[in-house]
Amino acid sequence: MKSFRKELWFNIPSRRGFMNITPQVEHCLRESGIHEGLCLVNAMHITASVFINDNESGLHSDFERWLEQLAPERPHGQYDHNDTGEDNADAHLKRTVMGREVVVAVTAGRLDFGPWEQIFYGEFDGLRGKRVLVKIIGE
Repeated sequence: MKSFRKELWFNIPSRRGFMNITPQVEHCLRESGIHEGLCLVNAMHITASVFINDNESGLHSDFERWLEQLAPERPHGQYDHNDTGEDNADAHLKRTVMGREVVVAVTAGRLDFGPWEQIFYGEFDGLRGKRVLVKIIGE
């Protein structure tokens, strides 16, 4: 069995945002040479997320609005975590809802997606570089 590891770095220029990272993950798969196996993609920061869904801008707006209703950024004082001098408690909560990682089957050298599925990086406390781990194992 072969193993491949690569870190992808992203810098979302706003506090929150979503980015389709499917092309970067597909590039990693080609680079790995693995044709059958599993591909793990996970956010290496506790205020960011990796998830699978549809690449549709209306849905992304819905995510943003829904997450802000669940865990509003302001007022910062509503969160005990922010008493430590941080201002990102909402980002930790949003990450918990959206998830840390995804695992996708690799079949015949391709990510084995269902219809419309794509991999997204979700940022909830941006304005600085953060990394995503891609780990592929298989033959």
